[in-house]
Amino acid sequence: MDNTPPYADLTPELLFNAIESLGLRCDGRLLQLNSFENRVYQVWLEDDTQHVVKFYRPGRWSDEAILEEHAFSIQLADAEIPVVPPLSFNGQTLHHWENHRFSLFTKQGGRPPELDREGTLEWLGRFLGRIHVVGASAAYQARPTLDIQTFGTEPRDFIVAGDWLPAELRTAWISVADQALEGVSHAFQRVGKTQVLRLHGDCHTGNVLWTDHGPHFVDFDDSRMGPAIQDLWMLLSGDEIDVRAQLKALLTGYEMFNEFDDRELQLIEALRTLRVIHYSAWIARRWHDPAFIAAFPWFGSVRYWQDRILELREQIALMQEPSLGMHV
Repeated sequence: MDNTPPYADLTPELLFNAIESLGLRCDGRLLQLNSFENRVYQVWLEDDTQHVVKFYRPGRWSDEAILEEHAFSIQLADAEIPVVPPLSFNGQTLHHWENHRFSLFTKQGGRPPELDREGTLEWLGRFLGRIHVVGASAAYQARPTLDIQTFGTEPRDFIVAGDWLPAELRTAWISVADQALEGVSHAFQRVGKTQVLRLHGDCHTGNVLWTDHGPHFVDFDDSRMGPAIQDLWMLLSGDEIDVRAQLKALLTGYEMFNEFDDRELQLIEALRTLRVIHYSAWIARRWHDPAFIAAFPWFGSVRYWQDRILELREQIALMQEPSLGMHV
């Protein structure tokens, strides 16, 4: 693993020079936006317009994988689905400057959606249904599929191979992670073969901007192939009664535009389990980035891994319970 800080040379001067290489003129104002994976900034131009520039994490995606995501976003925008696609300059959406790759986007304002407000989840469901219609029309070639290997086994092996687990908890975490992955495997086997399609991939409320005109979906950086339920379950929260009501609203909107395979409801807890394991490995892989050390100072502590062990034990139990079923 390359331990060089990934953005050590990304100074304001380099950033402005990169943008101005596209024929734009910056006025010197700059605001860093919340993003751990990439570096994202709001910039002002001399004509007083505002843009968002994203500098991609070195080594994470190939150029081909980034361009696939760009093409998907543009395809969605062409279908009049409210997403924020990258802007094109000289026919290109991905640009290179010195050792960095970057893209520009139109600034889109908004606030987090109020999921408990009547109509919000149904509205989101309608657009997710439309996103998945487009997502199913072609397949990614350079981006991976969300599956047990990429989101579970490989991250588990990465953690075990490194010096991340406290000695007194190492055996316990490995044991519970293996049990959890076995439960995930059983869940996927019970469901059987389902359709995989191009997804948003990380569809939580932080990646939805709400205005008086409705939602805008942003940040397709985690987009990959996977089951449709992946883009729905992260919008659910609360106890079983709350989740059933939320899911009913989501699917009411979703099925206005796209058919949903009810078998996928059995994958919700399995996908949540994969995310728990994947998230720990994600932080570990980025530990050479000073931003991660500052943001996650508790990572690697005994308390952190104790909490993850308890979390995985809870997920094992949840995966053994009956799913939400076909009637929500």
